[in-house]
Amino acid sequence: MVDDIRVRGCGRSGICSQHSIRPNVCTPKVETQVKCYFDDGYLDTAVYLLEELSCDHTIAGPAIIIDKNSTILIEPDCTAAITEHGNVRITVGKGKVRAIGSELNTVQLSIFSHRFMSIAEQMGRILQRTAISTNIKERLDFSCALFGQDGGLVSNAPHIPVHLGAMQETVQFQMRHLGTELKENDVILSNHPSAGGSHLPDLTVITPVFRKGVARPVFFVASRGHHADIGGITPGSMPPHSKSLQEEGAVFISFKLVKDGVFQEEAVTQALMAPAQVPGSSGTRNLHDNLSDLRAQVAANQKGIQLVNELIDEYGLEVVQAYMAHIQVNAEIAVKEMLREFARRCGQSVGQLEVCAEDFMDDGTPIKLRVNIDQAQGSAVFDFTDTGPEVYGNCNAPRAITLSALIYCLRCMVGQEIPLNQGCLAPVRVVLPKGSILDPAAEAAVVGGNVLTSQRIVDVIFKVFRVCAASQGCMNNVTFGNECVGYYETVAGGSGAGPHWEGRGGVHTHMTNTRITDPEILEKRYPVVLKRFELKPGSGGKGRQRGGDGVIRELLFRERVVLSVLSERRAFRPYGLDGGEAGAAGLNLLIRQDGRSINLGAKTSVAASPGDTFQLQTPGGGGWGPPGDGTEQREVPLGCVPESRRPQASFVERGSVFEYRQLQESV
Repeated sequence: MVDDIRVRGCGRSGICSQHSIRPNVCTPKVETQVKCYFDDGYLDTAVYLLEELSCDHTIAGPAIIIDKNSTILIEPDCTAAITEHGNVRITVGKGKVRAIGSELNTVQLSIFSHRFMSIAEQMGRILQRTAISTNIKERLDFSCALFGQDGGLVSNAPHIPVHLGAMQETVQFQMRHLGTELKENDVILSNHPSAGGSHLPDLTVITPVFRKGVARPVFFVASRGHHADIGGITPGSMPPHSKSLQEEGAVFISFKLVKDGVFQEEAVTQALMAPAQVPGSSGTRNLHDNLSDLRAQVAANQKGIQLVNELIDEYGLEVVQAYMAHIQVNAEIAVKEMLREFARRCGQSVGQLEVCAEDFMDDGTPIKLRVNIDQAQGSAVFDFTDTGPEVYGNCNAPRAITLSALIYCLRCMVGQEIPLNQGCLAPVRVVLPKGSILDPAAEAAVVGGNVLTSQRIVDVIFKVFRVCAASQGCMNNVTFGNECVGYYETVAGGSGAGPHWEGRGGVHTHMTNTRITDPEILEKRYPVVLKRFELKPGSGGKGRQRGGDGVIRELLFRERVVLSVLSERRAFRPYGLDGGEAGAAGLNLLIRQDGRSINLGAKTSVAASPGDTFQLQTPGGGGWGPPGDGTEQREVPLGCVPESRRPQASFVERGSVFEYRQLQESV
């Protein structure tokens, strides 16, 4: 059976689709005069037929040009000219474009913010369309962003939060590491935690943007995609019990994926197969997908370069870089005001305000944060000094992950629409103790830190600022595979309630923003049957505002596979706030073919046989406010949603995230 056929081709048509029209020295014929209402009231408006107009005709507004299938309105003070191919070119006003200077203009600030974000969004569209892996094409586990000449984040599309804050660390590392060796037509590949990586399966592809006459890059574009397998001790490259970085797959610190315009396929293939030299490990189990997706990331970056150069051609390099700086300064001001407002709410009008919070990983490792806010300066110190030490496992989080979580939280707490960029971190100083779980040694295992510890950092930050109760605090990572296939997914759970809102059930929260694979694609491409996927009623924490429910997901295996589960919140439940109750903990069960049910624990790797079923129960979100006023959680039949928790008919989704999701789902 043929699963997919992909054909790529390029060519040039020899057929001219445009035809020239002859000029006509006569005055354009007015078919009739009508009254049309404009800003100045009713005006006499001439009506023309497009087929009666010639390429030397110019029509002054107000006027109407009618074609067989369209009507064109020429407004007052505008002029329409007919081109030699019969097109209508409309000049607005005098036709002179007002020069845009480098000084701040609020209207232009908004325009540039959306132009920068549009570049990242279009990069993402190219990446999704040209990639072939389920992880990138279907689950959308990738991010694209634009960076300034200093490597700082300028703008991003609403992709994966855990990627975006860390990517600027990757870009800045390459700038320091390569220096003048970074040339035009070079593309860099990196995933090492000490080089700004999140975890090894997240491969980051960076391309510098050069301009003629400028020796150094003027911008950078980058894309980070999660590859379903890059080798290591288990299929899927997400080993639950890895103890060192080399067990987790192929490592790239600063690898030239494209050198002088040539894709280095042989060299990158050798690097992807290198983990096989580690005892008990394998090289990548899906080299074809790796190479295809890396090419797709390079293509996405090229689209970004094209759009950046078009923007510079339109406005000039000085203006574009000036507004890049204005956008970052705007984000800095917004964060400063948020910090001052929080201090005022806490009754601190002058001096320093100190607040702290603590939460725990399932192994008991504390994540402790102390925040000192200077109300006058609008600045803050985020001090994680009392956080636990590096663990003998893979929940260690590289420094870049903590910065990702922090920049995400700051952006969430800002009460205005600003692009997420490095300006958010300008008024903040971060203290991370060396050798802790948040700043481990270079050789420490980190695959769980990206997907688990990052969520706990978010929970602690929001607990300090009393933003909302804890969400599920986990990405519920499930991987399975054998010598033929490898699959990876993250599964939704409950979000935490806030002072004025209930938590949502069955959603990805905070640092993850991926989709689940469609059941049809999952069952067609992989040896599993999706038996069950539904909300788990009652798993959200009770309270005046209730936490969101987790989900139940069951996979029936049709072949022998190695199943790996990497999860959290199986011991410590997601906390409630202001008297709200904690959400339910998660649970991982393997139900053997003979009916025996086995609790797998939070992190394990186990062989599954045909007929075995894996049941995943994800955590619920914490509640807000004391229950008991008649609004607490009610028991409902399995699979039903309480009326109070159904979407309100008056709520209309909108915003950049909604629009981006609509675009993805249209592919």
